[in-house]
Amino acid sequence: MHLSDPDGRAYGPNSGPRHRLALVVDPRFPGGTSVAVAAEIRALARATDLRVVALETKMFAGREIHPAVQAALEANGLDLIWNPAVVRADTIVVHNPSCLRFDSALPVRMSCTRAVVVTHENFVRPNGSEAFDVAACLDLLEARLVCAERSLAPVSPYNRQTVRDWLSRGTRTWPLADRDWFSILDLELIPPTLHPRDRRGRHSRPGFEKFPHEDLMRAHFPTHAEACIILGGDGLLLAPERLPAHWDVRPFGASEVADFLKEIDFFVYFTNPLWRDSFGRVIAEAIAAGKVVLTDALTATSFPGAVVVSDGSDVDRLIRELVRDPIRYGDIARRAQATLARLSPDAFVTHLLSDIEAQKASRHAVV
Repeated sequence: MHLSDPDGRAYGPNSGPRHRLALVVDPRFPGGTSVAVAAEIRALARATDLRVVALETKMFAGREIHPAVQAALEANGLDLIWNPAVVRADTIVVHNPSCLRFDSALPVRMSCTRAVVVTHENFVRPNGSEAFDVAACLDLLEARLVCAERSLAPVSPYNRQTVRDWLSRGTRTWPLADRDWFSILDLELIPPTLHPRDRRGRHSRPGFEKFPHEDLMRAHFPTHAEACIILGGDGLLLAPERLPAHWDVRPFGASEVADFLKEIDFFVYFTNPLWRDSFGRVIAEAIAAGKVVLTDALTATSFPGAVVVSDGSDVDRLIRELVRDPIRYGDIARRAQATLARLSPDAFVTHLLSDIEAQKASRHAVV
């Protein structure tokens, strides 16, 4: 893809001067943020003049760089730039401002034409409470940004709703990007089984917020199911005497996700009522593996038309019907996989570069 700046000079994957882009992130996030950044590094390294700036926040003190980020940097011959005094670029993308929640100062000064703050973490919980001190985090960024344009970029429709809800309270004013920022999904697509069985499972990082109440878990993983596998159930394993005998509960990381997904046909994913995923990468992984996903309506908005929406009370009926109708099972799984194309690396690069062109971003920093 070739684009031109306002002076008519080309930039793009195979042209001359490239758009200068800096990704700013604490690379020690343990979950989806780091996986998303790693995918962006791989995609953007071939399309922009890319730099990756690492923030050393108190939130992740003592942790190692996420291996996915490290691998992406090494594959593209890039180094992390830790806590520089100044970052200058045409576009600066700051990932997940929630990492600043324990910091009182931000040492890095950022100078750019356009600044995008990607809001990986929901700003507001389902009960309306603030998920973290959003204003404090955004104030740290605003105080260190010199830019012509700035915006908040949600990662999904539900994440956008929480950001919009927070902005409506009027404590701070930040423009909201017109389009969502998306997490790149570059996953192998595996054909769905022709003979689905009542083999159920779920996978997530450990944490009480990732799991529904015990009675709902027991309803979703009943004794009559052929398999009930829960990967990432570290919290459940703290009280093994309470676990149903038919549950196969494994600690986070005990199985490779791909291997775990081979053992199930239905991915049943519900969370605590006081918490929702902002995107839901685990759902995308299950879809790519050819599984039918059942989840709640709000979580489903990240993958419109790709999952079976449930209020939680009808999971057993829905699975029973799909086991009896393998053609419908296969249709749902294949249709779901088709939706993942919109989140491919090429789609991400096209999306970002078209935004740069539309907004006539300069190739030069403001100062």
